[in-house]
Amino acid sequence: MTGALSFEHPWILLLLPLALLPLWPSKRDTLQFPSLAWLPVDRAGQVMGILWTALAAFALAAIVLALAGPGRPETQVLRTGRGAEILILMDRSRSMDDRMLPSDWRKLDPLVRLHHLSRGRPKAEVARDLLTKFVSQRPNDRFSLTFFSSKPLSAVPFTQHDAVVQAGIAAGGTGRGLADTEVGRALIAAIEEFDPRAYSGSRIILLVSDGGAHLDENTRRRIREGLTRNRIALYWIYLRSYNSPVLDDDEDSRNATAPEYALHRFFQTLPVPYRAYQAEDPEDLAKAVADVGRQQNLPLDYLEQIPRKDYSPHFITAAALCCFLLLLYRSLLMRRWS
Repeated sequence: MTGALSFEHPWILLLLPLALLPLWPSKRDTLQFPSLAWLPVDRAGQVMGILWTALAAFALAAIVLALAGPGRPETQVLRTGRGAEILILMDRSRSMDDRMLPSDWRKLDPLVRLHHLSRGRPKAEVARDLLTKFVSQRPNDRFSLTFFSSKPLSAVPFTQHDAVVQAGIAAGGTGRGLADTEVGRALIAAIEEFDPRAYSGSRIILLVSDGGAHLDENTRRRIREGLTRNRIALYWIYLRSYNSPVLDDDEDSRNATAPEYALHRFFQTLPVPYRAYQAEDPEDLAKAVADVGRQQNLPLDYLEQIPRKDYSPHFITAAALCCFLLLLYRSLLMRRWS
């Protein structure tokens, strides 16, 4: 059935006529007297008799309805808010377990700097904490979460329920990452998450990674076409390690072959909005996440999935209450007769 009320087992409703059994006259309750004309009319007794029968009939009907599984069917509701559809693509490779630079690393003497690099927190841990706050501060956005190392792993599909996304982010801290970082495969998988979805507003892929890649031409083409087709903006939060290449330093000779630099240069050629944030310490990362939060706050239409609501407990409670009242009334009668 569809509509305001549906039943999981509608065939059980065929048992509803059983609720009429208490209305059936019983000879066992009939007492023979020569004459009752001299007795006053027992109004209270008549009312209690009617209530007794009604409670019994209602209890049976409620039990049958509860067994049939009544409920409100699953529906979709079109809602309009301000925000974006954001897919968080988070690197879970082994290098993300390395520690970020401490906040005061720039003030340290270069001769002793290397001895203090281990004071920072792991990159993945800092990123998870900031992303959790980021999600909680954007209640109107719809988030999806995908981890990747050697291959992408979709953890949370698009949802507006922050608790689910935050639980997925926290689950990313389980165990250690793998050695490889396949950014190209991860981006293609992230883009495909948008393919079955109707375009309704701003879309973002938020790449959180400390590594890059030299992508082949086929992978570049698929990424370029997918981002254009789905109209997705790309933000990259680059968690730079000590002595890793600087994205916008064209004069550094190390950048000629660095995968991070090559990936950044490819992203700059994309026909969609792209922005890179280079974060070396927790403060840089916090500023990057905050800046992303200020972007893409546009009108957004989306369909919210309303799950089915089960009404069976209400009918079970009503049946239990009727049975309790029947037992109470019966016990009072037994005390009176005794």
